[in-house]
Amino acid sequence: MTQTVKRGESLGAQVAQVLRQRIVRGELSPGARITEEALAEEFSVSRGPIRDALTQLSFEKLVEVQRPRGVYITGLSQDDVDQLYSLRGALEQLALSRAMRVDDDARWAAMAAAVERMGQAADAGDHAAFVAADLEFHSEIYVLADHPRLQGAWSQYLPTFASLLEVTINHDDDLHESSDDHMKLMDVMRSGTPEEAASVLTAHLDGARDRMLSELADRPA
Repeated sequence: MTQTVKRGESLGAQVAQVLRQRIVRGELSPGARITEEALAEEFSVSRGPIRDALTQLSFEKLVEVQRPRGVYITGLSQDDVDQLYSLRGALEQLALSRAMRVDDDARWAAMAAAVERMGQAADAGDHAAFVAADLEFHSEIYVLADHPRLQGAWSQYLPTFASLLEVTINHDDDLHESSDDHMKLMDVMRSGTPEEAASVLTAHLDGARDRMLSELADRPA
Protein backbone atom coordinates (compact mmCIF):
# COMPACT_ATOMS: atom_id res chain seq x y z
CA MET A 1 0.00 0.00 0.00
CA THR A 2 1.30 3.46 -0.90
CA GLN A 3 1.82 5.74 2.10
CA THR A 4 0.96 9.38 1.39
CA VAL A 5 3.28 12.17 2.50
CA LYS A 6 2.42 15.87 2.53
CA ARG A 7 4.20 18.20 0.17
CA GLY A 8 5.62 21.34 1.69
CA GLU A 9 6.89 19.53 4.79
CA SER A 10 10.19 17.73 5.11
CA LEU A 11 9.62 14.46 3.31
CA GLY A 12 12.43 12.74 5.18
CA ALA A 13 10.96 13.78 8.53
CA GLN A 14 7.54 12.49 7.52
CA VAL A 15 8.92 9.14 6.39
CA ALA A 16 10.96 8.88 9.58
CA GLN A 17 7.86 9.58 11.67
CA VAL A 18 5.82 6.83 10.02
CA LEU A 19 8.63 4.29 10.32
CA ARG A 20 9.36 5.36 13.90
CA GLN A 21 5.74 4.80 14.88
CA ARG A 22 5.75 1.35 13.26
CA ILE A 23 8.92 0.39 15.12
CA VAL A 24 7.76 1.69 18.51
CA ARG A 25 4.38 -0.02 18.10
CA GLY A 26 6.11 -3.29 17.24
CA GLU A 27 4.69 -3.39 13.71
CA LEU A 28 8.26 -3.69 12.39
CA SER A 29 10.05 -6.39 14.35
CA PRO A 30 13.71 -6.34 15.38
CA GLY A 31 15.84 -7.96 12.71
CA ALA A 32 13.43 -7.20 9.87
CA ARG A 33 15.13 -5.94 6.71
CA ILE A 34 13.88 -2.90 4.84
CA THR A 35 15.23 -1.41 1.62
CA GLU A 36 15.44 2.07 0.20
CA GLU A 37 13.83 0.87 -3.02
CA ALA A 38 10.75 -0.56 -1.31
CA LEU A 39 10.34 2.47 0.93
CA ALA A 40 10.71 4.89 -1.98
CA GLU A 41 7.97 3.01 -3.81
CA GLU A 42 5.71 2.87 -0.75
CA PHE A 43 5.99 6.58 0.01
CA SER A 44 6.15 7.69 -3.65
CA VAL A 45 9.30 9.73 -3.09
CA SER A 46 12.87 9.60 -4.34
CA ARG A 47 15.60 7.86 -2.39
CA GLY A 48 16.90 11.17 -0.98
CA PRO A 49 14.15 11.57 1.64
CA ILE A 50 14.35 7.85 2.40
CA ARG A 51 18.06 8.16 3.17
CA ASP A 52 17.38 11.22 5.32
CA ALA A 53 14.77 9.26 7.27
CA LEU A 54 17.03 6.26 7.76
CA THR A 55 19.91 8.48 8.87
CA GLN A 56 17.68 10.00 11.56
CA LEU A 57 16.38 6.62 12.70
CA SER A 58 19.92 5.29 12.80
CA PHE A 59 20.86 8.21 15.09
CA GLU A 60 17.94 7.23 17.31
CA LYS A 61 19.24 3.63 17.35
CA LEU A 62 15.97 2.32 15.91
CA VAL A 63 17.57 0.94 12.75
CA GLU A 64 21.03 -0.25 11.75
CA VAL A 65 22.30 0.63 8.30
CA GLN A 66 24.48 -2.15 6.87
CA ARG A 67 25.41 -1.10 3.35
CA PRO A 68 25.28 -2.74 0.89
CA ARG A 69 23.23 -5.44 2.62
CA GLY A 70 20.39 -3.13 3.61
CA VAL A 71 18.78 -1.62 6.67
CA TYR A 72 17.71 -3.71 9.65
CA ILE A 73 15.20 -2.84 12.35
CA THR A 74 16.83 -2.58 15.77
CA GLY A 75 13.57 -1.96 17.58
CA LEU A 76 13.15 -1.22 21.25
CA SER A 77 14.27 -3.53 24.02
CA GLN A 78 13.72 -3.02 27.74
CA ASP A 79 17.32 -1.81 27.97
CA ASP A 80 16.66 0.72 25.20
CA VAL A 81 13.68 2.10 27.11
CA ASP A 82 15.74 2.32 30.30
CA GLN A 83 18.49 4.16 28.42
CA LEU A 84 16.08 6.59 26.80
CA TYR A 85 14.40 7.52 30.05
CA SER A 86 17.63 7.75 32.03
CA LEU A 87 18.93 10.13 29.36
CA ARG A 88 15.71 12.13 29.44
CA GLY A 89 15.82 12.26 33.22
CA ALA A 90 19.33 13.69 33.19
CA LEU A 91 18.41 16.30 30.57
CA GLU A 92 15.11 17.29 32.09
CA GLN A 93 16.37 17.52 35.65
CA LEU A 94 18.99 20.02 34.48
CA ALA A 95 16.38 21.92 32.50
CA LEU A 96 14.01 21.95 35.47
CA SER A 97 16.65 23.28 37.87
CA ARG A 98 17.42 26.15 35.51
CA ALA A 99 13.77 26.85 34.66
CA MET A 100 12.94 27.32 38.35
CA ARG A 101 15.13 30.43 38.36
CA VAL A 102 12.64 32.22 36.10
CA ASP A 103 10.44 34.66 38.04
CA ASP A 104 8.73 36.39 35.11
CA ASP A 105 5.10 35.20 35.12
CA ALA A 106 4.75 35.94 31.42
CA ARG A 107 7.38 33.36 30.56
CA TRP A 108 5.34 30.64 32.27
CA ALA A 109 2.22 31.43 30.26
CA ALA A 110 2.94 28.89 27.51
CA MET A 111 3.34 26.07 30.03
CA ALA A 112 0.14 27.09 31.81
CA ALA A 113 -1.67 27.10 28.47
CA ALA A 114 -0.38 23.58 27.75
CA VAL A 115 -1.70 22.40 31.12
CA GLU A 116 -5.08 23.95 30.32
CA ARG A 117 -5.19 22.18 26.95
CA MET A 118 -4.35 18.89 28.65
CA GLY A 119 -7.31 19.38 30.96
CA GLN A 120 -9.58 20.12 28.01
CA ALA A 121 -8.28 17.08 26.12
CA ALA A 122 -8.85 14.91 29.20
CA ASP A 123 -12.43 16.15 29.46
CA ALA A 124 -12.98 15.35 25.77
CA GLY A 125 -11.10 12.03 25.84
CA ASP A 126 -8.98 13.39 22.98
CA HIS A 127 -5.73 11.40 23.18
CA ALA A 128 -4.07 13.08 20.17
CA ALA A 129 -4.67 16.57 21.56
CA PHE A 130 -3.42 15.43 24.96
CA VAL A 131 -0.18 14.11 23.45
CA ALA A 132 0.46 17.41 21.67
CA ALA A 133 -0.13 19.44 24.84
CA ASP A 134 1.94 17.02 26.95
CA LEU A 135 4.93 17.36 24.65
CA GLU A 136 4.58 21.13 24.55
CA PHE A 137 4.54 21.21 28.35
CA HIS A 138 7.83 19.35 28.60
CA SER A 139 9.38 21.34 25.76
CA GLU A 140 8.58 24.52 27.69
CA ILE A 141 10.76 23.31 30.57
CA TYR A 142 13.69 23.40 28.15
CA VAL A 143 12.66 26.80 26.78
CA LEU A 144 12.57 28.23 30.30
CA ALA A 145 16.01 26.76 31.01
CA ASP A 146 17.64 29.29 28.65
CA HIS A 147 20.17 26.69 27.53
CA PRO A 148 20.11 26.35 23.72
CA ARG A 149 22.36 23.28 23.64
CA LEU A 150 20.24 21.51 26.22
CA GLN A 151 17.12 22.42 24.27
CA GLY A 152 18.79 21.12 21.11
CA ALA A 153 19.54 17.77 22.78
CA TRP A 154 15.88 17.45 23.77
CA SER A 155 14.77 18.35 20.23
CA GLN A 156 16.87 15.53 18.80
CA TYR A 157 15.04 12.92 20.87
CA LEU A 158 11.62 14.60 20.94
CA PRO A 159 10.30 12.55 17.97
CA THR A 160 11.26 9.31 19.74
CA PHE A 161 9.51 10.32 22.95
CA ALA A 162 6.49 11.51 20.97
CA SER A 163 6.13 8.04 19.48
CA LEU A 164 6.55 6.41 22.89
CA LEU A 165 3.87 8.66 24.35
CA GLU A 166 1.49 7.94 21.48
CA VAL A 167 1.75 4.25 22.37
CA THR A 168 1.44 4.49 26.14
CA ILE A 169 -1.25 7.19 26.29
CA ASN A 170 -3.73 4.90 24.59
CA HIS A 171 -3.65 2.64 27.66
CA ASP A 172 -5.29 5.44 29.66
CA ASP A 173 -9.06 5.59 29.31
CA ASP A 174 -9.14 8.51 31.75
CA LEU A 175 -6.52 11.19 31.09
CA HIS A 176 -7.34 13.33 34.10
CA GLU A 177 -4.75 11.73 36.37
CA SER A 178 -1.99 12.52 33.90
CA SER A 179 -3.34 16.04 33.46
CA ASP A 180 -3.29 16.53 37.24
CA ASP A 181 0.30 15.25 37.38
CA HIS A 182 1.41 17.98 34.99
CA MET A 183 -0.44 20.63 36.97
CA LYS A 184 1.32 19.38 40.11
CA LEU A 185 4.70 19.52 38.39
CA MET A 186 4.15 23.08 37.19
CA ASP A 187 2.97 24.20 40.62
CA VAL A 188 5.97 22.70 42.41
CA MET A 189 8.32 24.24 39.86
CA ARG A 190 6.84 27.65 40.61
CA SER A 191 6.41 27.47 44.38
CA GLY A 192 8.25 24.42 45.69
CA THR A 193 11.87 23.69 46.50
CA PRO A 194 14.29 22.33 43.89
CA GLU A 195 14.35 19.03 45.79
CA GLU A 196 10.56 18.75 45.74
CA ALA A 197 10.39 19.54 42.04
CA ALA A 198 13.13 17.04 41.22
CA SER A 199 11.26 14.33 43.14
CA VAL A 200 7.97 15.02 41.34
CA LEU A 201 9.70 14.97 37.95
CA THR A 202 11.49 11.70 38.77
CA ALA A 203 8.20 10.03 39.71
CA HIS A 204 6.56 11.39 36.56
CA LEU A 205 9.26 10.08 34.21
CA ASP A 206 9.55 6.78 36.07
CA GLY A 207 5.84 6.26 35.51
CA ALA A 208 6.19 6.93 31.80
CA ARG A 209 9.11 4.49 31.57
CA ASP A 210 7.22 1.80 33.46
CA ARG A 211 4.19 2.11 31.16
CA MET A 212 6.40 1.60 28.10
CA LEU A 213 8.14 -1.37 29.71
CA SER A 214 4.73 -2.88 30.45
CA GLU A 215 3.77 -2.37 26.81
CA LEU A 216 6.88 -4.25 25.67
CA ALA A 217 6.28 -7.06 28.17
CA ASP A 218 2.76 -7.58 26.83
CA ARG A 219 3.91 -8.06 23.23
CA PRO A 220 4.29 -11.55 21.79
CA ALA A 221 7.85 -12.87 21.95
